Amino acid sequence: MKRDDYEAMAAVLDVEAGLPAAPPVHALDLHDLARHKFKPRTPLLGNLIHSQDLMMVYAGRGIGKTHWALSAGFATATGGTFLRWTAREPRKVLYLDGELPGQVMQKRLAMHLPDVEPAPGFFRVFTPDLLGDGQTLPDLARADGQDIINSMIDDDTALVVLDNLSAWARGGGKENDADSWTPIAAWLLALRRRGIAVLLVHHAGKGGDQRGTSKKEDLLDTVVKLARPADYDPREGSVFVMEFTKGRNLIGEDAESLELKLVVDDASRRATWAWNTAEGSNFDRIVRLANDGLRQGDIAVELGLNKSSISRALKKARELGLIQPEKPPVKAAGQKSCVVAFPRATQLRNSDQTEDDIEEIPQ
Repeated sequence: MKRDDYEAMAAVLDVEAGLPAAPPVHALDLHDLARHKFKPRTPLLGNLIHSQDLMMVYAGRGIGKTHWALSAGFATATGGTFLRWTAREPRKVLYLDGELPGQVMQKRLAMHLPDVEPAPGFFRVFTPDLLGDGQTLPDLARADGQDIINSMIDDDTALVVLDNLSAWARGGGKENDADSWTPIAAWLLALRRRGIAVLLVHHAGKGGDQRGTSKKEDLLDTVVKLARPADYDPREGSVFVMEFTKGRNLIGEDAESLELKLVVDDASRRATWAWNTAEGSNFDRIVRLANDGLRQGDIAVELGLNKSSISRALKKARELGLIQPEKPPVKAAGQKSCVVAFPRATQLRNSDQTEDDIEEIPQ
């Protein structure tokens, strides 16, 4: 039996069971559509997040995606700033965590709590440890699970953060199956019609892309990938690159990749973000590697960049006097010329941070 036959049979059974028929859908004339009043699309966090936006941030384990999402949520709820984006006014946020123990979530919230705290009701949090005995986490792949989650979303909620997608959507089949995304997509579209933005926190797969079917990204407005820099050294601490793999409404500097560093104060355990454009960070690396003695081709391999980008950066660095001139080797009279290879001197960022400064729960 074909899929269409199953759907037709299901419709007949619904009628026989007395279930309400789906309402008809209508198209509008061009002029009527032009006059139709849709929910307004307004900025929530600069140009990074707008009302009705459907967004995803994904990364491998231990990269810092929950830290990133909490910071974006707090900035939205307080009218604050996250990286280069600032909220115009405080808007209500619902943060739905599906994995962390309650005490760990309390520590994360305290770590990122801004100096100006959210007003009561502007940043609400759910954690699985709030479930009662015998209760299970609602499943977004099921209609009853969606109903439970919807009951937590007030009409004046501006942003829902779902951390993470795998924890909240479990029963729709294999992640690589495109059909498994269908019920979640329908739920997201329903929130969009209400004017609510959604930020999905998701895992990266073994290949570095978001895990599961690529069909997820078709519906989304913005997709952010967090990953280690190409020349990352663990002693550098919590450093990663933020790259927009999709930005339907992002232009100019808003669409630039950034290099981020999460810095945690040892005494207060409060976290702050340091950032630079990825292009600026790559320029600094190119200068450093050139002064370490690496050639253009070696630098391209080391940083995973094309040679033309390296060439432009080296030209600029020489014009600015940032690259030390090469010194010809000194040779004694009668000595033949030889080429001496010097090992690269690895220079570390001035940081005391380690991987342990980011608390990540193994998946």
